[in-house]
Amino acid sequence: MLNRLSNSTDVAFTATFVHRLRVTDDVAGDDFSVLVDLLDGGDNGRARVLLIAERSVAESSDRVTQIQSQLRSEESIELTCPTILVEGGEPIKNTQTAVEEILQRIHDLNLDRRSYVIAIGGGAMLDAVGYAAAIAHRGIRLVRLPTTTLAQADSGVGVKNAINYFDKKNWIGTFAVPWAVVNDSALLETLPDREFCSGLSEAVKVSLLKDADEFHWLAEHASQISGRDPELSRRAIHRSCVLHMQHITEGGDPFEMLEARPLDFGHWSAHKLETLSRYQIRHGEAVAIGVAIDCLYSSIRFGLPRQDAEMAVQCLHDLGIQLWHPCLEPVDRLMQGLEEFRQHLGGRLTITMLRGIGDPINVHEIDALAMKTAIERLGSIAKAKAIPAN
Repeated sequence: MLNRLSNSTDVAFTATFVHRLRVTDDVAGDDFSVLVDLLDGGDNGRARVLLIAERSVAESSDRVTQIQSQLRSEESIELTCPTILVEGGEPIKNTQTAVEEILQRIHDLNLDRRSYVIAIGGGAMLDAVGYAAAIAHRGIRLVRLPTTTLAQADSGVGVKNAINYFDKKNWIGTFAVPWAVVNDSALLETLPDREFCSGLSEAVKVSLLKDADEFHWLAEHASQISGRDPELSRRAIHRSCVLHMQHITEGGDPFEMLEARPLDFGHWSAHKLETLSRYQIRHGEAVAIGVAIDCLYSSIRFGLPRQDAEMAVQCLHDLGIQLWHPCLEPVDRLMQGLEEFRQHLGGRLTITMLRGIGDPINVHEIDALAMKTAIERLGSIAKAKAIPAN
């Protein structure tokens, strides 16, 4: 008699990815070869490339034009069409227009899974372009050239792509490892001070989670970094990028299948603040406010020394980031972000807090009264420091 066949089979497996990060001083000039070396033509002989840039970046300097010109003249590369310009900032993520345009171009140009999309822009633009690249043919190779401190310090090396939907952040999206990321210092030169400073909130966030020495270094040099000291700024951005990249590649949960998402520290309120303000608050500013709130809450509930929590607030202030906005009141409206964040997580509410700098803890319940106290305390601190609202 034949044995009865099992109708249940579970096979665990892993897939190997390579996460490529390059750091350059001028990828549009002397360091252009770094970009070329990332583009492998394979059996086709020439790498087929679609170049997409954020309009404001292209209009603020000639570097996008220089990159296009050099790609066009490189024998090993086929630039399939002139640079496609798209809008940047959160508006690009609030509709599917840009995604559909990019998909149409990919189709019309007969790009395939071994072709390349090179995206030059800020984090929101990279999110939208990355989403289009990830769903076309189930994935076209994406090379990111981030043009903001926020993207270079954090999201540029992330494996998430998304657009907003149902008036919620990142509701439609994918996980996809970029083919490569090039963090180029020259691409930050025309970045306005507000965007330059606010993007560094992610550097503070990840250092609070993972590296006490790095946090104290940031706190010591925050004023100089906000003044755009080139060497200190470059170091702060690079160290943040590496810490984020190490978490993704070595943390055991690159596609966020587990409950805990430490890198979302401060984000439950940040996401809600962005929508409440109709994106008047920049993402980096919202993260700074969220990190400040959760540090103060951690000092009330989990033993984070109050002086450390206030040092985090002071560091963010010294980086030149606004830490208060009228939409923080009434507090009950902001607290609705907790349920939206639970849905974003896909299950039980799990929020990362701090017992100490470099000592995170995951919690599943929030003491509403203590959280309101933390928010009110931030308001008192921020107003005393005369931090302006938008």
